[in-house]
Amino acid sequence: MATAPVVGLRELTIRGVILGGLITLLFTAANVYLGLKLGITFATSIPAAVISMAILKFFRDATIQENNIVQTIASAAGTLSAIIFVLPGLIMVGWWTGFPFWLSVAIIALGGVLGVMYSVPLRRALVTGSDLPYPEGVAAAEVLKVGAGVGGAEENRRGLKMIVWSALISAGYAILAQTKLLATEAARTIKIGAGATTVSTSLSMALIGVGHLVGMAVGIAMLTGLIISFFILVPWQVGLAGVTPASDLSELVSTAFREKVRFIGAGTMGVAAVWTLLKIIGPIVKGVTSAIAANRTRRSGQGESLALTERDLPITIVFGTIVVSLLPIGLLLSAFAGSGVIAGAPVATIGWSLFYIFVAGAIIAAITGYMAGLIGASNSPVSGVGILTVLGISLVLVAIFGRDLDPEASKSLVAFALFVTAIIFGVATIANDNLQDLKTGQLVGATPWRQQVALILGVLFGSIVIPPILTILNDAFGFQGAPGAGPNALAAPQAALISAIAQGVLGGNLDWNLIGLGAAIGVMVIAVDEIMRATKKGALPPLAVGMGIYLPMSLTLLIPVGALLGYLYNKWAERTAEPAFAERLGVLMATGLIVGESLFGVAFAAIVGATDNDTPLALIEEAAWAVPLGLMVFAGALAWLYYSKTRKEAAAPLTA
Repeated sequence: MATAPVVGLRELTIRGVILGGLITLLFTAANVYLGLKLGITFATSIPAAVISMAILKFFRDATIQENNIVQTIASAAGTLSAIIFVLPGLIMVGWWTGFPFWLSVAIIALGGVLGVMYSVPLRRALVTGSDLPYPEGVAAAEVLKVGAGVGGAEENRRGLKMIVWSALISAGYAILAQTKLLATEAARTIKIGAGATTVSTSLSMALIGVGHLVGMAVGIAMLTGLIISFFILVPWQVGLAGVTPASDLSELVSTAFREKVRFIGAGTMGVAAVWTLLKIIGPIVKGVTSAIAANRTRRSGQGESLALTERDLPITIVFGTIVVSLLPIGLLLSAFAGSGVIAGAPVATIGWSLFYIFVAGAIIAAITGYMAGLIGASNSPVSGVGILTVLGISLVLVAIFGRDLDPEASKSLVAFALFVTAIIFGVATIANDNLQDLKTGQLVGATPWRQQVALILGVLFGSIVIPPILTILNDAFGFQGAPGAGPNALAAPQAALISAIAQGVLGGNLDWNLIGLGAAIGVMVIAVDEIMRATKKGALPPLAVGMGIYLPMSLTLLIPVGALLGYLYNKWAERTAEPAFAERLGVLMATGLIVGESLFGVAFAAIVGATDNDTPLALIEEAAWAVPLGLMVFAGALAWLYYSKTRKEAAAPLTA
């Protein structure tokens, strides 16, 4: 339920902007380093909300809406750190030797601002006019509500208690896992016919929390994709590669998934994304139409009569900003047109690239926003969208210049493709995060246009912070595969993958059969989903199936488990004296699981950066007994939370 807005409350304040900027510096630096070193980033919305509440509680006039603005700024900047999945590729292919400050700022800022603008009409279509679960947006709203004391005193007391307990258990397990006393992941490689596969899961409480919040339909869809990926496609590809007595099965499985199956998953996601876009195009058009109507009302002097949900940034400013942003983007692209192969067709190259950015940006924003609504921003496979984006622009360049190019010309086109991809990737990451933030805003009674201004501020903060951090890391370590990279070079795995795809398309050696197979799977899943919906036998969201194929099993297996636990808990909650409260307590417990692990992620990133050590908390070496012990502790902690602590709190009467 959304919190009703109160006229005159503090919301977009100078102190909130300053606090959001300071949190931005901390979280963005941590995310950039962790993403380049280990290939992972963490969601910043909830940790930012917790820190904001802890600081602003010392001010009497602080409000839940002001706290929401702080987390909005910090999360927008923090999510922009995902630009590391593309920009280092320009160094890896030998085009850049460092990160030019103002050029990098311009790339990040322009892509991010476009992402905010494309998100404005999407808010009406995918947030206020949709039943997507938005797990992290809901979790952040619950944190803010409990911190602000929304609800009755007794309900609030129990809710806060539930968040604290589950957050402590989630963070506690994460800490013990980093000491190596418990396992961070359980995995076992097994033979299947002539091939093999690996069954694995990250022992992550946060994934259980996400699963609880997204529900059974998404959980089943992701499980379906996981089964297709790891029990059909991976064994098949391993079998094709050939298994001998001397083979390292786990390495064969890892290679098959990374180099073959992920491309099949990208094909499935591509088809599912297009279908999803066609399904939501009606609500998007309706959102744009209502935004135009709201703008007419505002111009007639009746803006105060508009409902809060209609108070976005004026649609004329949105469209104007999108169009104006294309001008500096064109100037940036023209820097490539002065020399090399692009000098032979500068007008066609820049013209088609701008058109691609304009159209693909809108499509990608809708797709990533929808994915965030399905499973949350931190679990959304944005790198898969990066693959589709670089495929698209690479094909545009092939259509203009062909594939019969010398190595130097090919390198310049690869760099150009990465440059365009970086801008659209900024759109993707921001839209992926923004709609989560706007969902939080809807639930706490925030004013949409103020939150959208905060999102722009977050983008500007992030675009200034990220380039210096990238420069420091490049000077200190370099990147694997780049010319002159040293032994301690950072892996930057996503940037390496996206760069390799651009080189594969422009060099003519990309295996399109894999992407085509994925597309065929996507068509079949869409057909099944439509039949299930027509016969009212549930749903199988195609995009969630595609994500299940594309993402590693370690990141997806616990989401269906969490969905099942949430389903069983909610069935029990329906039979209690206060079913609405009991169900909300389950949401708060799931929220705490995300909060605890997210806060530890911030602290761990800081420790890794300070010590330059991947395992700074390790007390012992890897031990075989850590896996069974970890599984027992993990399952036992969840059982205690779900079937003892939460049920006890939910079943007690709501009386003081």
